Amino acid sequence: MWRDALLVGGKDLRIEARSRVALAQIAPFGMIVLVLFAFALGPDQSPLVHAAPGLFWVAVLFSTVLAVQRSVAVEAGDATRDGLRLAGLDPAGIFLGKAAAVGAQLLVLQAVLAAGVLLLFGARVVHPWLLLGTCLAGAVGLAASGTLYGALSAGVRLRETLLPFLLLPVVAPVLLAGTRLWQSSLAGGAPDAGASWMRLLLVFDAVYVALGVVVFGPLTEAA
Repeated sequence: MWRDALLVGGKDLRIEARSRVALAQIAPFGMIVLVLFAFALGPDQSPLVHAAPGLFWVAVLFSTVLAVQRSVAVEAGDATRDGLRLAGLDPAGIFLGKAAAVGAQLLVLQAVLAAGVLLLFGARVVHPWLLLGTCLAGAVGLAASGTLYGALSAGVRLRETLLPFLLLPVVAPVLLAGTRLWQSSLAGGAPDAGASWMRLLLVFDAVYVALGVVVFGPLTEAA
C-alpha cells in the first residue's frame, strides 16, 4: 500500500510540476478571492484583521475545489483510471498517494495565501507553531475528503459542478476549526485555548483518511 501510494503521489506531483496549474492558476485564484474580500470590507484595517482567519479559510476551501478537480481531471482521459486499476495497484495506496499529492499542493497554496493575508490585511502572527499545525491538519483533512468526493463524482458527467456541492458542506468543520485556531494564533491568546478545535480537526482528518482507505476501491469500481 505504501509503495503504491509513493508511486501514485509521485506521478501526480510530477504532472503538477510540469503543468504548474497550482501555481499559475489556483494560487492566483485564491489571491483574487482575498483581494475581492479586502475591497468589499473597505480600507479600514480593523475589520480586515478581525475577518482575516475566516477569509483565509474560505479562500483555501475554494482553492481546494479547484485542486481536487485538477486531480480528477488528470485521470479523466485516455482510460487512465482504468489503467491504474489494471496495473494491480492497491486502491488504498492510490487514495493515499492522490491525497498526499493534493495535500502537498494545498500546503504550498496555504503558504501563498497566508502571505497574502499578512500583507493585505496587516495581520500579525503571535503563535506561529499553532498556525503551522492548523494549516497542516487542515491540508490533511481537505486532501482526504476532497480525494474521496472527487472519486465519488468522477463517473458523473457534470462532475465539475457537482463536486463543490458534495465537498463544501462536508468540510465545514475544517472551516470552523481552522478559523478559530487562526484567531488564537493571531490574537495572542493562550495557545491551548483552541485545544478542542484542534481535536475536532484531527478527528475529521482521521475519519476521512480511514474512510478513504476503506471505500476508495469500491467507489472507483463503481465509477
